[in-house]
Amino acid sequence: MAIIKSGKVVIILAGRHAGKKAVVIKNMEEGNSDDKRFSHCLVAGIARGPRKVTRGMSKKKVEKRSKTMKPFVKYINVRHVFPTRYQVDMDLKKAVDEADLVGEKKVEVKKNLKKIFEERYLNQKQITSEKKAAGSSYFFQKLRF
Repeated sequence: MAIIKSGKVVIILAGRHAGKKAVVIKNMEEGNSDDKRFSHCLVAGIARGPRKVTRGMSKKKVEKRSKTMKPFVKYINVRHVFPTRYQVDMDLKKAVDEADLVGEKKVEVKKNLKKIFEERYLNQKQITSEKKAAGSSYFFQKLRF
């Protein structure tokens, strides 16, 4: 039974983004024949999170502070991710096309991801499912350890 499914919030354990949270977009259990013969997954995460927001801040200031988010998207070995109990229902499969992850188009993919993450961060109250709301709020919080 696979634990790492699409929509699962994971913590990256190795590499430049170690300690950052990400969402699994696609999981490849068997790996593929050419360059990645190991089981891996495509993840999109937050390299730099939104800045701290307090209740006294105006809407404009809150929006400005959420613009500091910086996303990343990459393939990563399944052994280098730590699955959490949280799920997120962001529609990232449409935003990230595997063919676009090479060269110039990766910048466009990251811009689209930034828009999706910002929108979800600012509209967390509209999530109906309690489980998905918890996952979303966890995803945008800084990892404390």
